[in-house]
Amino acid sequence: MFQYGTRVLKRFALLVPGIIIASLSVQTIFPYFDRRLPVAFAVLVTYALGAYVLIPAIIRAIRAIRPTDHLPRYCVTPDGFASDPLNIGIITTRRQLISVMEQAGWHVADPHSFRNIIHAVTSVIFGTVYETAPVSSLYLFGRKQDIAFEIPIAGSMGSRHHVRFWATTYEDKKRLSVHTIHWHHRRAHIQGDNLLWVGASSLDVGIMFIRHNMQLTHMVHPDTDRERELILEQLKAKKLVASTSAVQLEKPYRLVNRTWRGYLQTDGKMTVVKLKKKA
Repeated sequence: MFQYGTRVLKRFALLVPGIIIASLSVQTIFPYFDRRLPVAFAVLVTYALGAYVLIPAIIRAIRAIRPTDHLPRYCVTPDGFASDPLNIGIITTRRQLISVMEQAGWHVADPHSFRNIIHAVTSVIFGTVYETAPVSSLYLFGRKQDIAFEIPIAGSMGSRHHVRFWATTYEDKKRLSVHTIHWHHRRAHIQGDNLLWVGASSLDVGIMFIRHNMQLTHMVHPDTDRERELILEQLKAKKLVASTSAVQLEKPYRLVNRTWRGYLQTDGKMTVVKLKKKA
């Protein structure tokens, strides 16, 4: 009962900024632009300011005052909302990580830049394949992914396999667990160090609104465990795997995703891959 009441209060607290922004938009922002622009452009500008500037700014301020506190079981959005579960880990160097993932058919995602964003938008408009399109930034303990990979799905707009990785250190003399993996640590010289690359793999299956700010984003398939198995099968098919082990991050759980009507379901495990030395 106490947990239910706490959850209701948290949801109401998130509703308040939305009500404030909606009132401000209707009473002030839209009338201002409506007097200066055609109505369609006034609506578009009002939506963009509310969804992409005002609501994220308020939520980030709340997160700064009260940081998210959770077990390392999923990464989060820039404004602190739960996103893709952590489900795959690879022990290797950065150079070898890129090599084995490319051998398995994956492409390194391009960084965010004006040119790359325009390329991504035009590829959607004209139905062309952009194999290395930028992916959105997700965060694990305060920092965005160090590298991301993807496989586009031809003929399906807005659909692609992708996985984000964060470089972490671990105690190699002990069994891997949530206590021996240092999630927030990353060596400065990651090019040559043997690290544990913690990953969140998922499958985009379309476009949907984000429930708390009405931005457009990718809709993720609820079965993220299947994406983990896909990567394992691909690496094994290329005979790159020396051994695997499982780290139980959490009991099986269902995670309400940030997209409207979206959810994710996982067994709570992260499978860690140790690669062959000559992979």
